[in-house]
Amino acid sequence: MIHTYSGKLPPAPLFAAFYFFYFALVGIYIIFLPKLLVGSGFSATEVGLIYASGPFMRFLLPFLFRHVIHLTHRVYRVSLFVGFFSSMLFFVTVDTFWVYLGANLFFGASAGAILPFVETLALQVISKERYGRVRLWGSLGFITVALSLGGLLKTPQEGIAYLCAAAFATLLAGFFIVRYDQEDAPEQSIQETNRDFSLARYWAFWLSAFLLQVSFGGFYNFFTIYETAHGLSMQTAGYLWSFGVLCEIALFYYQGPLLKRNLLNLLKFSITTAILRWALLYFFPDSLPIAYLSQSLHAFSFALYYTAVISYVYNLYTQKKLAQQFLLGLTFGLGGSVGALIAGKIYDQHSALLFGFETAMAILSLLALLLHQKRKEYLPHA
Repeated sequence: MIHTYSGKLPPAPLFAAFYFFYFALVGIYIIFLPKLLVGSGFSATEVGLIYASGPFMRFLLPFLFRHVIHLTHRVYRVSLFVGFFSSMLFFVTVDTFWVYLGANLFFGASAGAILPFVETLALQVISKERYGRVRLWGSLGFITVALSLGGLLKTPQEGIAYLCAAAFATLLAGFFIVRYDQEDAPEQSIQETNRDFSLARYWAFWLSAFLLQVSFGGFYNFFTIYETAHGLSMQTAGYLWSFGVLCEIALFYYQGPLLKRNLLNLLKFSITTAILRWALLYFFPDSLPIAYLSQSLHAFSFALYYTAVISYVYNLYTQKKLAQQFLLGLTFGLGGSVGALIAGKIYDQHSALLFGFETAMAILSLLALLLHQKRKEYLPHA
């Protein structure tokens, strides 16, 4: 049985602090470290392998948690410390590719346990209607490092220093969040519950979520390259990224009333906006106003979708933490990795087709979700 928090201290500020520092850490890790690594002698292929390792671990981890270990309070706390200490390991391993890759595997594995635990707990004690106003602090953390550290970081060691600071702050905030979890079932009880978890039962939903993240592969990895190839400056590309995040923050703040509606309908609407977003970039690659219009849709195709999908999975399964782990692993992990690899191949050979492909992937995602909705009507106890 799920209990809501009834203590005197409000949990929202602590969750907000966790999201701020966690996504500041993510910002440093994905915005600055790749460029700093290349500048220090790593090849593009080596950097690609390093940044595929984390999502790959997030993909594998839920299968391990389903059968071997389970996301209890103790495992969550251990994961927080593993995340911090693996970031510290970056200092002593960054000069050797294979050892640094190993540290990144531990770093990615820790994220595969930490974020699903916190997301499940946030929905439990804050509610999906208020979740966005807390989660927006993660976007603020991301945009803070994006705007403030660009001119400061010159070497990988400098980037890692800021990364460690953010990891330590995440550890502190995350360590105290666990007090709001009113249930920590025995290991055997969790094992018996997790054994009944089924991806196949709702396979069309998982396929839809996977395909949508594949469609984001070209955006996250090639949007700046794509826009600058069509005449925009790096500075303007930076403004476009910042504008998208600001739209995301606004949606997180005001989305509460929307989440009282049917979550499946919100998912369909969000995926439709993704289709429109990628189509605009495909058909009007040289238009700055269209680029800004496309970025404004980040509010719906990412922010609204993200809150709706974690809320939907929370309601769909009784194994709530495990379900969030699979959501992170199969979609943002595997889907993001596959999307990045395919987008790179397409951009190398036919760059003009990149967002045409992303549009097609988003259309397939919508079709899979419609199939899931139709199947769910006929599934017993669905």
